[in-house]
Amino acid sequence: MVSWAFAQRTAAMPAFLSHLLLDPRLRSVRITTAVVLYAGVLVAGSIPGARAEVGEFAPGVVLHGLTYAFLSMLWFLGSAGSGPVRAAKAVAAIALMGAGDELVQSFLPYRTGAVGDWMIDVGAALLASTLLAVLVPRQDTVRRR
Repeated sequence: MVSWAFAQRTAAMPAFLSHLLLDPRLRSVRITTAVVLYAGVLVAGSIPGARAEVGEFAPGVVLHGLTYAFLSMLWFLGSAGSGPVRAAKAVAAIALMGAGDELVQSFLPYRTGAVGDWMIDVGAALLASTLLAVLVPRQDTVRRR
């Protein structure tokens, strides 16, 4: 009985995640989530000493890469169009977000804006968006199911 209940939960999770990430009706929710998380990145990055504390656990390359790859995934899955079009939208959005993040940092006396960090952001977006463009089914296919 316990194994059956576990099997039911594990089967339901992929269906739930699939619905959450691929349902075209939730596109605006994914874009809104990306924007809200980006605002959180800006606020958290503006707290004096916060970046140094987080830096003890992960280097900046890892933080920028994972953060902006995740935002790219949300933007890609929230966009409409073919895979390459959605990837281009996601990379453009991340390029603007990353530039905004570095601009904000350049005004803070305890932070510095760095072109290298922006390049990591864009590289992460390129990688994540390219993988998604290849792996995620076309939205027309999802809609027919």
